[in-house]
Amino acid sequence: MIYIIDFGSQTCHLISRRIRDFSVDTEIIESENALESIRRKRPSGIILSGGPSSVYDKGAPTVNPKLFSLDIPILGICYGWQITAQLLGGKVMKGHREYGPTKVTIASRKALFQNIKAKELTVWMSHGDNVVKLPKEFSVIASTASVPMAAVEHQKKRIYGVQFHPEVEHTQEGTRMLRNFADSICHEKIEIRHIHVEDVIDEVKKIVDKKGKQCRAIAAVSGGVDSTVASAIVAKAMGKRFTPVYCNNGLMRVGTADEVRTVFEKKLHVKPIIVDCENRFLKALKGVTDPEKKRITIGNLYIKIFEEIANKLGKIDFLVQGTIYSDVIESKGTKHADKIKSHHNVGGLPEIMKLDLLEPCRHCYKDEVRELGRQLGLPHTVIAKQPFPGPGQAIRIIGEVTKERLEKQHMADAIVLEVIKEEGWYEKVFQSFSIMTGVNTTAVKGDGRVYGELVGLRIYDSSDIMTAGWTHLPYEVLQKISTRIVNEVPGVSRVVYDITTKPPATMEWE
Repeated sequence: MIYIIDFGSQTCHLISRRIRDFSVDTEIIESENALESIRRKRPSGIILSGGPSSVYDKGAPTVNPKLFSLDIPILGICYGWQITAQLLGGKVMKGHREYGPTKVTIASRKALFQNIKAKELTVWMSHGDNVVKLPKEFSVIASTASVPMAAVEHQKKRIYGVQFHPEVEHTQEGTRMLRNFADSICHEKIEIRHIHVEDVIDEVKKIVDKKGKQCRAIAAVSGGVDSTVASAIVAKAMGKRFTPVYCNNGLMRVGTADEVRTVFEKKLHVKPIIVDCENRFLKALKGVTDPEKKRITIGNLYIKIFEEIANKLGKIDFLVQGTIYSDVIESKGTKHADKIKSHHNVGGLPEIMKLDLLEPCRHCYKDEVRELGRQLGLPHTVIAKQPFPGPGQAIRIIGEVTKERLEKQHMADAIVLEVIKEEGWYEKVFQSFSIMTGVNTTAVKGDGRVYGELVGLRIYDSSDIMTAGWTHLPYEVLQKISTRIVNEVPGVSRVVYDITTKPPATMEWE
């Protein structure tokens, strides 16, 4: 067992997932009562997560310094390393801010970096503070051009600290570092874990059976990977007691309603209910410009519609959603975490609901959801489908969502997908879409002045959504997309390409 002390990191659960992938049990605990719990259960190792606070802030989360005298290996990550340094006599100050990729040079290949041959690695940073003075008996084992104490160790006490995030996929050899900690340092037996859809189906059966053998469920399906996989799992668990519902609200991609019918009727042998409600959503969003209010407005209306459907169908006990863990953590999933944005299916839900939520993929990441879909035998076109946000085009239109701007966004978005597919990039990238920015710029069309809207392009690589790097598309592909959007979408003046990584940016603009 390895304990993970949560200081509010967006990737705390991801640390746990990486360790569990080695078939090593983990438990995430809050920092306030960590010492007592660790003394009682004596885990083989402790990981201190990152977090949004600064260690010198009033009320910043901390741990009892006695934790470092328990003779248990400790790995501090980002904030976890900073709090370690501060409590053991080091010094932390505001310093060089780093968000995204940077190069780290390894000085020692023992312990944390053993079996890593490269002298230099690309790692993912997300910090505004730095350790400027090491605690006694600590030594530097890796550094960057701007962070001389990027990785450190106290060899005798087996305490390690890294300023970067080894748990994210964009850190080279990050999984090897965590494996070295679990294996060589904590002496856990390592076996590679695989997710099994039968286990998830069994968990759903246990939940629904508590309501009785006659309980029923409806599902909020969007045509995307998450909701389709979640629905397929529940369909396996509940059979004819399950009904999928698709809100044809105009915010999804063109043709999604037909795709939903095809997948559910032909593959899952379940007839979905299609609700035409575009006018209701446009009316609800009229005058709404704040991104959080958009998400909450959409979430509330979704629930209202599903409750109306449930009343028509008779007694319904559960609402199935395709929530995954990245949705949860961005909506402030833990005590010390920052709220990045409300997801319509998490932070955007009303406080009082008449239906119980059933979310079979809530603790899964996107790559795990795709694997569950493969095991269920879903079509490759569904499994490989690029993710699409629940609030849909509403959060890709900066400012008010009007029918006119929605039509323009649909046109631009369709062009992006068409070109990406034509050029063979669709399955090479994680997500690709356009954004109506709400910014007007001057253009010249047909020798005349046009003052039109600026369209943004967001195309990036990721697997679990926790980190992302912008896709280095060939210039010719970008040119093709830009030319088509400016020529074919009315009222557009120019196109720009977003080359911001996550962090600091989120995937969506809103």
